[in-house]
Amino acid sequence: MDSELASFGRQNEWSGRGILYLEVLGKMVSRRNLIIGGVALVAVAGIAYAATSGSNGGSKDKFTAAVVSDTNGVNDKGFNQSAWEGLEKWGKENGLEKGQNGYNYFQPKTVADYNTQLTQAATAKYDVVAAIGNTFKDSVQTVSKKYPDTKFVLVDEIAGAKYKNVASVMFRSEQSSYLVGVAAATKAKTMGDNTVGFVGGMKNPVIEAFLAGYQAGVKSVDPNIKVDATYAGTFSDPAKGQTIAKAKIAQGEHIIFQAAGGVGNGVFQAAKDQDATLAADSKDKVWVIGVDMDQTDMGAYKTKDGKADNLTLTSSLTGIGRGVQLVTEAAQKDKFPGGKTVYYGLKEKGVGVTTNNLNEDEKKAVEDAKAKIIAGDIKVPETPEN
Repeated sequence: MDSELASFGRQNEWSGRGILYLEVLGKMVSRRNLIIGGVALVAVAGIAYAATSGSNGGSKDKFTAAVVSDTNGVNDKGFNQSAWEGLEKWGKENGLEKGQNGYNYFQPKTVADYNTQLTQAATAKYDVVAAIGNTFKDSVQTVSKKYPDTKFVLVDEIAGAKYKNVASVMFRSEQSSYLVGVAAATKAKTMGDNTVGFVGGMKNPVIEAFLAGYQAGVKSVDPNIKVDATYAGTFSDPAKGQTIAKAKIAQGEHIIFQAAGGVGNGVFQAAKDQDATLAADSKDKVWVIGVDMDQTDMGAYKTKDGKADNLTLTSSLTGIGRGVQLVTEAAQKDKFPGGKTVYYGLKEKGVGVTTNNLNEDEKKAVEDAKAKIIAGDIKVPETPEN
């Protein structure tokens, strides 16, 4: 505010000087120098106008945007990375470069840094600032009040209608997790398993929606198959994810769906440690279901007999990057949905699944369920059974 007031004062100072120059010059101009004086008057008036209008080249002429990741950063192979890739795509399509005059990201070290990072993005004058993850709700509500001219995007949580400069973006993750539940149960039946695993990060409505869809998908294939769910209580502790997954594997669970951010990296590691002791095509192979992005690459490993293999059964895709891109484009066109919540599901291609590692039976079961959800024949629950 102080800088804005100082700028306004300078503009008025220049405006006053311009008027003074006009008065002095007018007195100096004689009739025989009228033409020359007239030209001078126009020139001085132009200077005065430029000083007051800000047409001296200092104005901003590019639409800019930034994402603020959670503590896992934009290379987490998941939620944050998807968001950043979506913003990168938008930036490149608009001929922008990474940086303050184009697109950029901010990465907090701790949750306590959320307000600071959001504030830095706002004071850097980014037109749109997207906060990635439901843990940002309180911070976005707080900071958005202080910077009403900045358009904030809250991903995976709802800010509320009274926050007119905040657009909330939600994904119907229960729909995609229903499909991976179908795949998990179909695989489990062929393996003779009656339990499949689930590892969540922090217990909140978003992760519970993942669990709800997963449970419903599993039960649609076989109501006797149990879903063994465990919450890590964090999204950023891979070691904890590894410990939880190892316990599930020891109990005979061969399929584990992780919706846990960085914790999920530990789930993949536990499965790799187990599968690396087995020969290719072993009936005891452990499979992991990825989340948010196609996490097939995270499942690559070598079997006991040295063969390259992959343990990612499928991934529940969340179009975070697409959502960030769409809302940024809307803001760019003066159609920013401030104070509103936008939902993306299977029908809008906001969520989905990968099928490259599924066998034909699993793939068919998934595609059939997908068609029914889009048609409205299957209503997927948003809250877990228990």
